[in-house]
Amino acid sequence: MKEKLSIVKIGGNIIDDPEQLSLFIQNFASLAGKKILVHGGGKLASKVSTELGIEARMFEGRRITDKATLKVVTMVYAGLINKEIVALLQSKNCNALGLCGADGNLIRAKKRPVGKVNYGFAGDLDENSIAGANMKNLLTADFTPVFSAITHNGEGQLLNTNADTIASAIAVAMSADYQTKLIYCFEKKGVLKDVSDENSLISEISASEFETLKEQNIIADGMIPKLHNAFQSINNGVNEVYIGKADELPLLNGEGNFGTKLIK
Repeated sequence: MKEKLSIVKIGGNIIDDPEQLSLFIQNFASLAGKKILVHGGGKLASKVSTELGIEARMFEGRRITDKATLKVVTMVYAGLINKEIVALLQSKNCNALGLCGADGNLIRAKKRPVGKVNYGFAGDLDENSIAGANMKNLLTADFTPVFSAITHNGEGQLLNTNADTIASAIAVAMSADYQTKLIYCFEKKGVLKDVSDENSLISEISASEFETLKEQNIIADGMIPKLHNAFQSINNGVNEVYIGKADELPLLNGEGNFGTKLIK
């Protein structure tokens, strides 16, 4: 039987809140078995951009990454935030290793083609992007990889890549060798029927139910690409996908039901 592996992605709202981040770090460190953490950057990259006189531009929720912005997000995501998270995990006896996709050639991306908008140095992933064997070596050596959302194209160019997509791609790639569980952690209990009511949690969603909930506008905005990624993962070998509240992560050690579980 394959060994279990948890791939956890944390959202920017947790990174932006020191109290929430501290609790998450403690909970992630206590998660049983082998694990990988993927993080975004929160509001800090936009704040630093503004301080440096660089306009932070977004389109449909995604950052437009020109040359100046790429320097900022690399410094903030792969530098400050990544190393702060690694240091906090080390304080909880979790032997974390802070990485971006260029390290060990672990995540190779392609520059996004120019469509109706030019996203600049944004990187997209394909089925060959993750170097699974190299990643397995780190896990076998008992390291806990911590990935920022910075990748590379193999030709010396760094790229800014969506953290949800990175987590999903890692989970799919590692499912050949591990029983993989993909977990998206954010500030809500999971997928809610009413975003203002924490008690309206939807405990399970199938692919067909996802389509219905989209039509009813119960699932909308940024949750749509997150769930789309998640269902793609399930269809490509990932055993389980969860979306839930960061401070309830220990429930995945078998102590109860965590967030919303996505099922085939």
